[in-house]
Amino acid sequence: MLIHPWDAAHDDAEWKAWLSGHDFGQLIAGGAGRDLPIVNPAHFIYDGDRTILLHLARSNPVWPLLEEHPRALLAVTDDHTYIRSGWNTPADPPHGVPTSYYASVQLECDVRLIDDAREKAALLDRQLAHFEPGSGRLAVSATGAPDKRLLPAIRGVELTVTGVRAKFKFGGNKTSGDRSRIDAELERRDGPRDARARAQLARRER
Repeated sequence: MLIHPWDAAHDDAEWKAWLSGHDFGQLIAGGAGRDLPIVNPAHFIYDGDRTILLHLARSNPVWPLLEEHPRALLAVTDDHTYIRSGWNTPADPPHGVPTSYYASVQLECDVRLIDDAREKAALLDRQLAHFEPGSGRLAVSATGAPDKRLLPAIRGVELTVTGVRAKFKFGGNKTSGDRSRIDAELERRDGPRDARARAQLARRER
């Protein structure tokens, strides 16, 4: 991912705060002799620092890759929107150059696979607490039915972040006046993610 200086995260606190508001991404794993990596969309929970937990079905084809090489990339992208050519290059609309605004955090991770039943149950309890608090779902049991029968169908994954590429592409190379004008255009269009892009545009302006 290309990251210009004006799009880079200001510091670790910026990408950590943004990632803490997200819980769905793509787990990407490669392997020796493969033409292409395996990409798994997955929900996850993030501890706000360097640890991420998720689980996948035991039948997932990613396991041999992670066993062979316990490294993976978790990519999370959001707050994206299209910036029209005339908005981005108002001085020469016939030759305007459009662009995209987006936030993207790519985490290089060491991988630990979790197969112990009690540890998988604890992982699922943490996910349930995050994704459906107050649902009334009983704690996951490693020894009682029906959970004991179902747990072997999944494997847990603990990711330890070892490297980060974070990008916040929201007109950092534009003047304050340009950013204000683009913000007004986004407000006027009011597309599906325009409000979120505007929030990032305003935040990065500070």
